[in-house]
Amino acid sequence: MIESIVIQSKLGKKKSFQEEITLNTFSFDFTDFAPSELQSFDVKIVFKESIILFRNNDYKWVSCDKERIANEFCPKIIKLDNGFFVQPNINYGIWEINPTHPKILYWRFNPENSNPITQYIGKENAKKIIQANNFYDFYVSPRLLFSNQNAIEFSRSKIPFTAIATFTDHCDYDTLESIQLQRKFFKSNNIKVTKGFFLNHFSKREDNASFENDSEELLQWRNDGHELAYHSLSQSLKPIDASLADFFNFQPPFDDLITWIDHGYQPYNFTLYQNSNIEGKDFSTNLKNKNINILWNYIDSGTATRGVINQLNRNDFTLSSFYKGIQNHPFKDKLAMMIKNILFHFYADKELILKYGKTAGSFKRFFYQRKVKALFTFINCFFSLLFPILKVFIFWKSNKNKPYKLANYTPLLFKHKILDKEFYVFQTLEMVDFKKALQKENILKLIDEKGVFIAHTYFAVPMKFHTGRIFKKPNQVDDEVAQNFANLGEMIAKNEIWNPTLVELVDYLSKFERTVLDVDSEGKIVVSNSINLIHRIVN
Repeated sequence: MIESIVIQSKLGKKKSFQEEITLNTFSFDFTDFAPSELQSFDVKIVFKESIILFRNNDYKWVSCDKERIANEFCPKIIKLDNGFFVQPNINYGIWEINPTHPKILYWRFNPENSNPITQYIGKENAKKIIQANNFYDFYVSPRLLFSNQNAIEFSRSKIPFTAIATFTDHCDYDTLESIQLQRKFFKSNNIKVTKGFFLNHFSKREDNASFENDSEELLQWRNDGHELAYHSLSQSLKPIDASLADFFNFQPPFDDLITWIDHGYQPYNFTLYQNSNIEGKDFSTNLKNKNINILWNYIDSGTATRGVINQLNRNDFTLSSFYKGIQNHPFKDKLAMMIKNILFHFYADKELILKYGKTAGSFKRFFYQRKVKALFTFINCFFSLLFPILKVFIFWKSNKNKPYKLANYTPLLFKHKILDKEFYVFQTLEMVDFKKALQKENILKLIDEKGVFIAHTYFAVPMKFHTGRIFKKPNQVDDEVAQNFANLGEMIAKNEIWNPTLVELVDYLSKFERTVLDVDSEGKIVVSNSINLIHRIVN
């Protein structure tokens, strides 16, 4: 059934196979590859038969008439023209097919932009995207399994084969009053969240909530079943020496605080420590000594709106999908939102993002502060952005349905090594408009697709231009938003959606790493090591 197989390392090394399938399996031999050559590599598999069906991220069969991708948490199952199911014995890597080559399957390990991490560099903190440092130490030897009887698929959710809704909230605008109101609001809707908090009170806002001042209320969040997560250590920046002293000397208030979410440009952030000349060994050892094991990559797959909700559906993350979702906004707002999505998500280019920031900053300095020099910066940056933006609109037909670069491989959760220390890294979906993001149609879409979102939220955001914010007034929840959360809570209560905290989600999804499949003597694909991961037969 296999014509040929080629392993191609990103560093250039190749190895070809043409052995026959034995006992319905094909084993790969990586002994000729050094560990560094297995950090990023592809396996190109050419079958003698055409691939006719692909198991989609929603656990449904789809045709092979377009490019299909399956990440670590999606079924990696295809069906050949001769009736055989093919799947790997492990969940590692990404499967990719293209209709122009109906007999070719790519099994890709850590391809570019599949496990992205933000790294801020230079004096201006320019945003650079790097790939996770992930050397593949396979639990068992990777194999392809063949069966004309069945395949096996695994549930991403603890509630078998249902959608997942996880919230990670940034506490930038939290006050004692607002976190009290938030907690009561979520309790009334039976919704759990991962709640970011500032450990220390050092803020440009005197009323900012922090563990230092408001531990009693934050303890109530823990008691209600929410997860608390570090949002760096303080709201505002201290001098560099004081910041580093805070980072290396702070004491965790609880041993089970394992999630760290970067805030702003704190010099000890996961995305900034190298720019602050902190040694990787010192940084990673300090995190591990404080039991921190989960980090945010400072990347959103996109912005949630009408029709954009599922991080595993890369078709949600196109300019066309986003444009459809913001149709009822005034033209000026639509244009601004589209430009930001073009620069931050479609291009995701550090130079363009830096120029966007300079354009916005110089505009404010000239028009509001009357600083004449800022006009020249504004004109220079504005025109350097104009061509790439116009290019997208001029060639709209060919650009509108391209998945965003950092959403194409549907990153959700992956491992990253800092020297010898290993961490889990997660990617998010920006969620600022709860009227659109959590409207009933979006929740039904999420349920139908068995989708997942890890929302990046600001529950307490007060700015009026965020028209879909939770709080209409400082102490009043918006009625439409309240109804959306009530509907979400109802779907959670009905077990249509699993609502884990981030640490609960990571704990369950990490089981995908150790699950192993095999083919028994009757030619059936079976689970040989499930680690209590929910699964079912596909035939």
